[in-house]
Amino acid sequence: MSKKRVLSGIQPTGGLHLGNYLGAIKQWVDGQDEKENFICIVDLHAITLYQEPDELRSHVRQMAALLLAAGIDTDRCSLFVQSHVRAHAEGCWLLNCVTPLGWLERMTQYKDKSKRQETILTGLLTYPVLQAVDILLYDPDEVPVGQDQKQHIELTRDIAQRFNSLYGETFKLPQAVIPTVAARVMGLDDPTAKMSKSVENAGHSIRLDDEDKQILNKFKRAVTDSGKEIVFSDDPDKAGVNNLLGIYRAVTGKSEGDVLADFADARGYGDLKVGVAEVVIETLAPIRERYRELIQDPAELDRLMAVGAERASERAELKLAEIKRRMGLS
Repeated sequence: MSKKRVLSGIQPTGGLHLGNYLGAIKQWVDGQDEKENFICIVDLHAITLYQEPDELRSHVRQMAALLLAAGIDTDRCSLFVQSHVRAHAEGCWLLNCVTPLGWLERMTQYKDKSKRQETILTGLLTYPVLQAVDILLYDPDEVPVGQDQKQHIELTRDIAQRFNSLYGETFKLPQAVIPTVAARVMGLDDPTAKMSKSVENAGHSIRLDDEDKQILNKFKRAVTDSGKEIVFSDDPDKAGVNNLLGIYRAVTGKSEGDVLADFADARGYGDLKVGVAEVVIETLAPIRERYRELIQDPAELDRLMAVGAERASERAELKLAEIKRRMGLS
């Protein structure tokens, strides 16, 4: 029985944080032997907003190093940079030509982001088509996404079905897979808001390259409530405690019952915060060490990225050739 194929994408803007790791990267690492994984650093998506060129290049390298340090193994999956595989940009033009404008104008993220910009760039409107190409070039069975990206996978399926109807059966229809464990790690400063790379408050997120002392101090300052009870709860007032317990559970892999047992003798939220910080520090320390090794060895980092790009290009070029042939391009 062949393995299911999975396509995952991540933007290279900003530093990776604990939410990225628990909600996505850990799932990728743990599933490397079970499925055929393609993991794409989507730098072409990043430039829908202006990026300072040197910073973008640096962020791409940092992202690749962090993913490798977190356990992505190029012998077991294909990690590559989107712009290193030319089929993505060429395929985007081809699928732009079969995608109705109205489909793109109704996308929630486009409507939200365009309201905040004086000048709306074409890339902001059409980037869901590029995202569809990112996926469809590899015929994946599954695409892991957050709830906020589910609409984009639905659009990808619509584009694939339209192309199949116009030109013949070409694309497999992928399924969106939303992680159920640690899918939403919330900010330490605001447990009602998802942990985000774009929030600049120093106490908001735990970055994968934070030092041990920084991690401990951030957890000690984490927002909780005025009570003392350490329980999993849907009560909005317990959002901070619930977030800390959820992080501990995701890092340790323990059940809710075992998590609560670990804190049965805690004297209060201070013990909870320190306990969560300790397991996070233990988990992130080897990642940080490996990341520093890779960043200081650019030749090895380039070699590993080239291996992934070559493997991805082999599959993407085959699908691109099929798309062009079906559309009458020679």
